[in-house]
Amino acid sequence: MAFDKARSGAAAESAPGKPARRNAAATLGLILDAVIFRHTLFSLPFAVMAVLLESGGRPPLFRVALILIAAVSGRNAANALNRVIDAGIDAKNPRTMERHIPRGLLSKKSLLLTALGFIIVLVIAAALLNPLCVLLLPLAGVLIGGYSYSKRFTWLCHYWLGTACACSVMGSFIGLSGHFALRYFVLSASHALWVAGFDILYALPDIEFDRKEGLYSIPACFGAPLARVFAFASHLGTIAGLCLVPFFWKLGVYYWPAAVCAALLLVTEHLIALGKTERHIRLASYSINEILPLILLAGIAAGIYIE
Repeated sequence: MAFDKARSGAAAESAPGKPARRNAAATLGLILDAVIFRHTLFSLPFAVMAVLLESGGRPPLFRVALILIAAVSGRNAANALNRVIDAGIDAKNPRTMERHIPRGLLSKKSLLLTALGFIIVLVIAAALLNPLCVLLLPLAGVLIGGYSYSKRFTWLCHYWLGTACACSVMGSFIGLSGHFALRYFVLSASHALWVAGFDILYALPDIEFDRKEGLYSIPACFGAPLARVFAFASHLGTIAGLCLVPFFWKLGVYYWPAAVCAALLLVTEHLIALGKTERHIRLASYSINEILPLILLAGIAAGIYIE
């Protein structure tokens, strides 16, 4: 999901649908751009939060490294697959027809190989963590791989995406402890609702296109006004989850300013999204949400380490 256009001038000269030849560094740059690698910031701080909370701020470094590698690999494998699965749809949508596969900057094969590489790394990292992580990989695969198809049959696709993204949070808890605990669902659900909420806002400009193509989304199925209600309600759930975190893990008072700031950012996000233009939606869906996890991570770290 991205409003961004490819930024390779030389590659832009290739004919649509036919990837140009280029060196390995340029291809790698395009691949990282295609999977929006920089947006790893969305989920990675939440994975770190989970590790800090469950370890009381004293996580084993090698295990942390494996957890972060798994989180990054799973997220980028999912995005690479999404680009391949949605290539035909992206080519028709005026907002996404500048993506890499429709423009011929990358082939489906290159992104499939990228996804395969990330999946292999994910499996190895999970195997090095604990058996439960390995046993849960098929479920994570269904959630991650199935998201791209979900918009073809259910308006719950936004919540499917949120749940898939929350795998990184739940996986971080389980990777550290090796077992399930009900408290893990507090931060994981908060993360899932956060992603679902801004993904609903992101889908607002595509209402007419989605309806024309028979795609399901909350904006396309229920209209923009009710979609905004869904998004806001989802983010109220996020805020509720963040307020519950200190009741399940020991955190000092320094956590609360960050939680309040995150809540204010979410409210600001919805106010900006009322602008309706692509620029407003991009700012609301991405720019604000790149900052929010970092603020929360700082708050949790402060709540743990500052007495």
